[in-house]
Amino acid sequence: MKIKKYSIGVDLGGTNLRIAAFTHDDGLLETILLPTRLAAGREAVVDDMCTAIRTLESRYSAAHELTGVGVGTPGPLELPAGVLHNPPNLTGWDGFDLRAAIESRLNRSVVLESDANVAALAEAILGSGRSMHLDSLCMLTLGTGVGNGIILNGKVWDGAAGMAGEAGHATIYPDGIPCPCGSYGCLEMYASATAVVRAANHRIATGTAPALAGSTWTAHSLADAADQGNMDAKQIFVDAGRALGISLAALVNTLNLPLYVVGGGLAQAWHLMKDTIFKELYQRSYVYRFTAPGSPLATRNPGGTTHVLPAELGPDAGLLGACILPFAESSLG
Repeated sequence: MKIKKYSIGVDLGGTNLRIAAFTHDDGLLETILLPTRLAAGREAVVDDMCTAIRTLESRYSAAHELTGVGVGTPGPLELPAGVLHNPPNLTGWDGFDLRAAIESRLNRSVVLESDANVAALAEAILGSGRSMHLDSLCMLTLGTGVGNGIILNGKVWDGAAGMAGEAGHATIYPDGIPCPCGSYGCLEMYASATAVVRAANHRIATGTAPALAGSTWTAHSLADAADQGNMDAKQIFVDAGRALGISLAALVNTLNLPLYVVGGGLAQAWHLMKDTIFKELYQRSYVYRFTAPGSPLATRNPGGTTHVLPAELGPDAGLLGACILPFAESSLG
């Protein structure tokens, strides 16, 4: 009887640490959820991670063969070294050699990638990429910030130093809001969950959103209010959609990929943003105008159609992508 192969994936977040065992046939076999103990220091977080990995290995290696361990981490991440550079959600981790810290504890090599890249990989292999029979896509993940992953021919595009896919820090408005990355007007400052809450609070403080005054808002509650007809809440998502449309137009013009997906928590408000997104796409990207679904070029050449869609996978995308990484790595060898 052939032994089934499995992997262990780690989704390292600033709040939670998720570690799972996975097979292609059965999906997630078991997930361990832990708080990310940032206050205890980075070594303590790595200890927690590796203890959970060993726990899963002890449970599943008797009946399965471990292909490898994949880890998705907030970036910026230098590859192939595996060193973090000033990650905004992991204070005190600047210059930390995460790969070496994990491998020295486990006595095995691990596959390391940015969290946005692994989410994009999962979307390509298990989500909309699979549904549409496409193996290349660009993904924007709208959460606390804006992540970006690029998948080409089924593989993560890392770039020369592992830092490809930083569209969240591409400038949308040159004289816009200062960003922690050091620039101004980045997409992250206008189209993340954090950004829409900031926009609501700013409008309340300046008296330009009277329908929002008197309440404390989250991105989720703002979307609910917009759905219920609150015009000030609707305008916030219109503005976020405009920033996303500008960003996507530049990505379409630059990459000419067949599929662009928007995921992350804020993507649940896709229906509030999509009209503005597509308005900007049509206005700013001649590539999109030529290749949009239903265009003459797309009708003649379906493989050249540009699709822009909400992501299919939900909050497990990052964890699933980390689990897929060892299989993708082994297929290269």
